[in-house]
Amino acid sequence: MRFKKILPIMLTIILLLLLAACNESVENTSNKEDESVNENNAGNENVESETSDYYQTPEMDFDMGGRTIKVVSWWDMTIPEDNPDNIQKKENLDALMAKHNFDIEYVFIDYGEYEEKVVASLTAGEPIGDIVRLGKTYSIPVLVKQDLLWPIDEYTKNPNAFNQKVTNEFMQYEGRGYGFTEDQSNFVAGVMYNRTLMSQLGMKELQEYVDEDNWNWDTFMQVAKEANRDTNNDGKIDVWGLAQGGLLDQALYSNEAELTKGNQQNLDDPKTKEVLNFVSQLATEEIARPTEGGDWTEPAQFFRQGNTLMYAGAFYEYEGIKSDMEDYDIGFLPFPKGPSATTYHTGEALFQALTIPKAAENPEQLMYIWEKINDIESMYDYPLQASLESNLTNEADIENAVMASDGMVVLDHNTFPSLPYYEFLGELNNGTSISTVIEKYKAPFQTAIDEIYGQ
Repeated sequence: MRFKKILPIMLTIILLLLLAACNESVENTSNKEDESVNENNAGNENVESETSDYYQTPEMDFDMGGRTIKVVSWWDMTIPEDNPDNIQKKENLDALMAKHNFDIEYVFIDYGEYEEKVVASLTAGEPIGDIVRLGKTYSIPVLVKQDLLWPIDEYTKNPNAFNQKVTNEFMQYEGRGYGFTEDQSNFVAGVMYNRTLMSQLGMKELQEYVDEDNWNWDTFMQVAKEANRDTNNDGKIDVWGLAQGGLLDQALYSNEAELTKGNQQNLDDPKTKEVLNFVSQLATEEIARPTEGGDWTEPAQFFRQGNTLMYAGAFYEYEGIKSDMEDYDIGFLPFPKGPSATTYHTGEALFQALTIPKAAENPEQLMYIWEKINDIESMYDYPLQASLESNLTNEADIENAVMASDGMVVLDHNTFPSLPYYEFLGELNNGTSISTVIEKYKAPFQTAIDEIYGQ
């Protein structure tokens, strides 16, 4: 009987002890989780925002004291309110100006005088702006070696606001990034072709070569040769397959090759030798349409005549060509793959990006503002969507342009003003043997590089 009276009391005590233990365990677990979160959020390293699945710089609180931020370029970079994306950016800018007490001015300088004016202002220690667009060819390594630009890679970790390739690959010097852009698109170049003429000639649809993963230098030359025809039987070719030869830059980026690599000439590289042989073959076998003494615009004008199948050019030319050739169906292909390439590429030899001069104060605040302006939820599914879909009506053409741009590379040989590029190309076009060209130009190339990098 006594045990029956004591049992409820004992059970109550045990239950209270269990509840206390559980509460202590939950509290300890909660404290450990809080400590873990605080440790993970310490600093700005690789922290994902509570509201997004990508890195965003944590909110900063600062007052710029009414400072005017000057943004300098060779075009007016004022944000146009012409689509939902830009409207979001403009709203972000207005809110940032109010919160951080600054104004912004967009400075436009004509391209013809841009480099001279901007570089002079930087070297004088009186930069013409706080955020300045610079060409890679004259800023890396020259201006970086003079300690005139801030390294900014620690501020560009937000992949939604900054093009990661620009800072981490294209605008690098000795492991640091010196250029940035919010533009997520890449330069698009490739081969425009006249589908109407192709059909008239009874040729295989060129898109099929891409679909078969067989669009390479060999099939490219084969197509060009097949389209070279004497259609009126007068003994002279009057329809051509290719608007131009001398495609050295295109051959380099399409074969993942380089004439220069850092501070060394790269002519002996096997991939570079493949490029030189390709360019030489185009010339010696007279595959391309011969020049009529025109300037650099001549190949595009040849293509516009409607009697030339292919033209290697940049996508920004497409709208004008399409407008001038209303009676023709114009397709777009990536430049064909070289024998050492793993994918299709496009490339630039005159790359440019935004930079911050060393004389500009508080670069971390400038970069924070640029990030917060451009960190938006885009209405587009991929970069360049509006431009590509408004110009290209064929889905395969759009896919080709995107595929090429995804493989963009930057060529560095224009960094060296004394490098005899056109003399070198002239020798290839004249049929000089590849071994002779390489031996002749290795020393002049290295001398041109040493002028910039030093011995």
